[in-house]
Amino acid sequence: MGSFKGHALPGTLFLLVGLWHIWCALVRYSSNPKSFRVRVWNPVPGFDGRLKYLELYLIAIGAFIDMCIELLYSPHLKFFVDGVLNPSHMNDFEHSGMLLMFFIFGLVALLSEKTRLLPLPEGTLCLIAATAFCAEYLLFYFHSTTHKGLEGYYHLLLVLLIGLCILSTVAGALLPTSFPVDLSCGIAMTLQGLWFYQTAFTLYGPMMPDGCLLKEGKVLCHSVDSEVRGELLANLQLFAMVLGVFILVVSCHAFAASRFGHSDTRSLHTGQNGLDHD
Repeated sequence: MGSFKGHALPGTLFLLVGLWHIWCALVRYSSNPKSFRVRVWNPVPGFDGRLKYLELYLIAIGAFIDMCIELLYSPHLKFFVDGVLNPSHMNDFEHSGMLLMFFIFGLVALLSEKTRLLPLPEGTLCLIAATAFCAEYLLFYFHSTTHKGLEGYYHLLLVLLIGLCILSTVAGALLPTSFPVDLSCGIAMTLQGLWFYQTAFTLYGPMMPDGCLLKEGKVLCHSVDSEVRGELLANLQLFAMVLGVFILVVSCHAFAASRFGHSDTRSLHTGQNGLDHD
């Protein structure tokens, strides 16, 4: 069983990186659509120092801190009990393995960008990021903590969103000039971050559906109808998030086009209108 903080922390990281990815993809496309290239990470414009690599530092340091919490703090350094891995903290060990993959991605990307030790093309970095998402997918799909009932349904939806992150990141390596692919990657990460938060507030916070409760580390529903109502509520929550992100993307695109719009962007739009009239 997880906790509110255990979902809110990774949710914050995915949400921040996802929103930043969406904004940067929109700005880069609006500025010059013909030279658009997929980026697995986006530098902070106008800076040449460490702040330029803020996204990579956020990924690497955030994953490392969360990994230390799962691997060192949660089990209180009691890794083995009676000669075997502590069975009470297998969940924490699994999470630390997933977080290690994101830390490796952040570290490898920093080495590739800042040094000559490991020069890698953007497509390779996309595949490394996809590997980290695959580790996350496998963790939540083959979890040692058996997710059943309402809890299992929330984690099933999370697995689907992680799958979208994998597909969009791999597609970024295969289609390096595709704006929709790059934008989809940011949207998928944003939705994943939001769903981590929604899971935290629903299963471990004040939004538990009527007829269900958290008891002895498990989410229990009084009846099948209560569980079904909880699942339907989860569907509505996910729909609301998708709609909210859609509105956000459209609004940001309109602002980016008006603020950073290149003549090529306007000519593409004008050309499309001309074809429609013909």
